[in-house]
Amino acid sequence: MSKTFPLSDLESLIKSGHYHYGENKVQEAEEKWSEKLKTEPNLKIHMVGKLQSNKAKKAVDLFHYIHSLDNQKLSDVLSKAEKEKNKKLNYFIQVNIGNEPQKSGISVKDLPSFFKYCSIENKLNVIGLMVLPPQDKKDNYFLKMQNLNNSLNLKELSMGMSSDYLDALKYGATYIRIGSSIFGSRN
Repeated sequence: MSKTFPLSDLESLIKSGHYHYGENKVQEAEEKWSEKLKTEPNLKIHMVGKLQSNKAKKAVDLFHYIHSLDNQKLSDVLSKAEKEKNKKLNYFIQVNIGNEPQKSGISVKDLPSFFKYCSIENKLNVIGLMVLPPQDKKDNYFLKMQNLNNSLNLKELSMGMSSDYLDALKYGATYIRIGSSIFGSRN
């Protein structure tokens, strides 16, 4: 996760071959990455924050992965933008595994129908699920996410951050969000 860190802080990582970076705001990512993407074709930028449908067109221009697909309107707008721009992205459906009202994501009960809607009706390339689990009993939530991911025959699973990525890896995480362990605390 490179959110809030300037591109100058990332140059040495890019030169050493690290090409995947996560951002959580479209405007910040655009300011940071639009020019660099023209000179570094191997870069892959991930949208990991909440994506509003009014920023979806811009997101399709900029990002390669969206980890926060969480509602039908957003799915519709992203599908339309992909067609207009003749571009395909990789998507993770965000699941609100703990039914926490302060968090975004599809409920577990709505996941199968939402997955079909996104992948079949809108033809989005859904490659996996994403979760920001409740702070307690994370292993239980990671296991539930692994089982949900497997039930949909998805290959990728986005879960785990600097504080819990080792546990997430035990449960099949293929994309982890490491920021503070690499860059230090954010301002």
